[in-house]
Amino acid sequence: MKAKLMIKEALNLLQKLIATPSFSREEKNTAEILNSFFKDKNLAPSRHKNNLWLKNEHFNQKLPTILLNSHHDTVKPGNGWSKDPFEPELQEDRLYGLGSNDAGGPLIALIFTFLHFYARADLPFNLILAATAEEEISGKDGVASILPELGKIDLGIIGEPTEMQMAVAEKGLLVIDAETKGETGHAAREEGDNALYKAMEDIQWLRSHQFPMNSELLGPVKVTVTQIEAGYQHNVVPDSCKYVIDVRCNENYNNHQLFAFLEKHLQAELNARSFRLNSSGISLEHPVVKRGLKLGLQTFGSPTLSDQALMNFESLKIGPGKSARSHAPDEYICISEIENGIATYIQILENLHI
Repeated sequence: MKAKLMIKEALNLLQKLIATPSFSREEKNTAEILNSFFKDKNLAPSRHKNNLWLKNEHFNQKLPTILLNSHHDTVKPGNGWSKDPFEPELQEDRLYGLGSNDAGGPLIALIFTFLHFYARADLPFNLILAATAEEEISGKDGVASILPELGKIDLGIIGEPTEMQMAVAEKGLLVIDAETKGETGHAAREEGDNALYKAMEDIQWLRSHQFPMNSELLGPVKVTVTQIEAGYQHNVVPDSCKYVIDVRCNENYNNHQLFAFLEKHLQAELNARSFRLNSSGISLEHPVVKRGLKLGLQTFGSPTLSDQALMNFESLKIGPGKSARSHAPDEYICISEIENGIATYIQILENLHI
């Protein structure tokens, strides 16, 4: 009966979050929902902007600290939805709605895991629960803005939809704005220097180049041109062509290395939006990984980015839900996945020593 009441309460909270738009940088209302939920539990969360965090009741500075973190911001709904993204719709085991899978389900599972352990006086570690903002844009006012307030963290458990398998490595992200330059001329005559052709040469090189150092967990570095813009009139040779490069790096390269290499080989002028989102991971010998393996969980390398990239301590990405549903029309999470997520999180932390 207690477990059923807990799931009912968890589902009610998740439905409130789904019904409340919380695009990145616009999470104030979901932060208020979470704040009210914690206060109803007689807990007093700390808050910075749209980030909230709590420490367990018997927090002891002498013990190692585990951070339980997930986010309550979402992307904007794309085309193709057959349902209202903000109307939580329950059909048998599925709860539909924007943010249900990424990362409402993982966040709710971590919240109720934290509540399970909150009052325990015998824990061999501290717990901090953080429900954070701006994950979808790796924003400066997300988890990075509160890490200095949390003190020393020894391990992070990051809630993202991984089907409750252990992502022990994660690709980094480097976004580059590129621009080739030429000279205008009349398209009917042999005039000008076509910047678009230069960009095409760059793009062909990017398509064919392979970085030599692959990763056992993360595979090769993946480079994709995702946007391009050139020209303003059909009969004028463009003197500028702008394009965007999305680079997903493995642990064998850092973003500065990749940027310097591309600068040498491309005609375009390059500007990196940020260098901070490098590949991250955790040792397979870490006690939390060994604990998961003992429970029958699998390890894998994740091609998608999370707030792990902003953390300077070892972290494990794991949570209920499926990555393929994220940012997709008619996103959903299964209630059974949330139940299993809470149970598995509790099993991982029970008797864990780090």
